[in-house]
Amino acid sequence: MAEKVTKVGVSRAQGFLYYIDKQGDVSRAKMARGGKKGGKCEKVQKVGLKKEKGYLYYLDKKGDISRAKMVNA
Repeated sequence: MAEKVTKVGVSRAQGFLYYIDKQGDVSRAKMARGGKKGGKCEKVQKVGLKKEKGYLYYLDKKGDISRAKMVNA
């Protein structure tokens, strides 16, 4: 079961992959499509989230940071 960790409100642009980086900030990278390589990653918003071990952190549909417990952690 997923739970919301922090409200960020990031709006997504098409063609980018959004993720929570090692520093706990929201970053994005251009996705590789049709033989074209992807792009460099860039920070979208600084959050400074401290991650707990055993959880998968992701940006949900509303643009907020959520987490889900991993089964084999």
